[in-house]
Amino acid sequence: MTPTSVYMRRAMRNHTQVSYFTLGAYFDAGVFKYLFFIIFLSLYLVIVGANVLLVVVICVNRSLHEPMYLFLCSLFVNELYGSTGLFPFLLLQILSDTHTVPAPLCFLQIFCLYSYACVQFNNLAIISYDRYVAICYPLQYHTRMTCNKITLLIALTWFCSSVLSFVPLSLSAPLQLCGNIINKVYCDNYSIVKLSCSDTTANNIYGLIATFFTVSCPVSLIFYTYMRILTVCFSGSKQTRQKAVSTCTPHLASLLNFSFGAFFEITQSRFNMTSAPNMLRIFLSLYWLTCQPLFNPLMYGLNMSNIRVICRNLIYS
Repeated sequence: MTPTSVYMRRAMRNHTQVSYFTLGAYFDAGVFKYLFFIIFLSLYLVIVGANVLLVVVICVNRSLHEPMYLFLCSLFVNELYGSTGLFPFLLLQILSDTHTVPAPLCFLQIFCLYSYACVQFNNLAIISYDRYVAICYPLQYHTRMTCNKITLLIALTWFCSSVLSFVPLSLSAPLQLCGNIINKVYCDNYSIVKLSCSDTTANNIYGLIATFFTVSCPVSLIFYTYMRILTVCFSGSKQTRQKAVSTCTPHLASLLNFSFGAFFEITQSRFNMTSAPNMLRIFLSLYWLTCQPLFNPLMYGLNMSNIRVICRNLIYS
């Protein structure tokens, strides 16, 4: 019997039933914890206000009941969903002295954050497809982007993302754990997998495959559609190029911003970054969950003239 197998057997004998997890990335901030609480509470209120405003504007105004804006509405709802999965939990932990979380609540947060990330990538992919049809096939746009097709695309986005996010939890929940400390400020599935005393081959294989397809499939679709859009723009009129730039710039900026944050989060989860400063690791962990929900409504609200005019009239009235 090898030393590794002996160690694994001893660890499995010594494991206890984990009913809660301890978040080890928090530090004693003293009186500054109230300042952090106010900052994150203000950020959460701004995110909720901005995204709710745009969702209401799109739903109430019939002039915005077009495929592009309905997909954006799904995107803004997802920002509310992801923010709510993080901020209330984060605010409680900032004020807490123990930084513990019950296991069921921890798994619930993992599902919310993972499904948020999947929906985000898929939403950006269907928005790029919508722009591709609108610019490359303008005369066929309304026959291709029917109400049933829009509903189906949005439903598939949320359903498939929920399934992809539920499977890793079903694989992680039965694991025998030899510890309960997660070195992050929120719950993370791979951090729980690393605490396991039992075999995690299935978890690791599924995690790699799911991460690859969650990122590569939407990004490949986006890359293809934008190559076609660029081809049409270079061969088309100045008006076509201006329309493409005005509608595609916010989408590309949103994709790059979210991809940047997701890349650092995946890198931090999969590789050892203990040598990096703790504040830097906390910032990189929170970037994709805090900046994107604020970035999207600002980009689309300021750059898309139809939304900007309606929001301005609503505020002034």
